[in-house]
Amino acid sequence: MGYIGGGVVLVVIGAILMYAVEVTIPGIDSNTLAVILMVAGVVLFVIGLLFAMRSRGRRVPDERY
Repeated sequence: MGYIGGGVVLVVIGAILMYAVEVTIPGIDSNTLAVILMVAGVVLFVIGLLFAMRSRGRRVPDERY
């Protein structure tokens, strides 16, 4: 799975944890965990976009003589 797909998955898991599930985990606040997952997902998504844009500029032209 690439960076972009992984970022989307983390955002979706965080949103589900935040808005759709009531979980009680001893010692961990589920809303804080959800926010951390969503922020990490957005960061991973942006990194994936940056890598995708960087690789597009490095194409070697195919010159035929």
